[in-house]
Amino acid sequence: MGKIIIVMGVSGSGKSTLGIALGKTLSIPFLEGDDFHPKANIDKMKSRTPLTDEDRKPWLVALSKELLKHQSKGVILACSALKASYRELLSNSSLKELPFWIYLDCDSEELKKRLVGREHFMPLDLLESQLELLEEPKRALYLNNSQSINEMIEQIKRELNE
Repeated sequence: MGKIIIVMGVSGSGKSTLGIALGKTLSIPFLEGDDFHPKANIDKMKSRTPLTDEDRKPWLVALSKELLKHQSKGVILACSALKASYRELLSNSSLKELPFWIYLDCDSEELKKRLVGREHFMPLDLLESQLELLEEPKRALYLNNSQSINEMIEQIKRELNE
């Protein structure tokens, strides 16, 4: 049975960077959650309109199906998973084991710098709406991305081995 690892946090927190590096280290595939957004969601975010729960549901269902497909070999998913209800949907009852959650926290000023400096459909304007929507998880490994990628990976490996 593979391990399902979900790296969560707001846009710009470093989920993809950490997820890609962790996937290489653990030799398991990485999925970029943003790649599964329907075009309507991307267009809405590009127009600086925050997504609603209704907008997110088909995206979360698609991600949940991907986790099921990969559960035998394991997978790492980068996904904002801002609300507890979203995390519940991703912790699908059909999964044989609950995902290992990593919450990637980041200083809001650092987030703003990162979002300004990248090409992505998620504009800086929507950061505030994500921060307002964020419900910090009760069960997750909390990492502050002021650490290096290698430090975070070492901490994750220790937690996975416990």
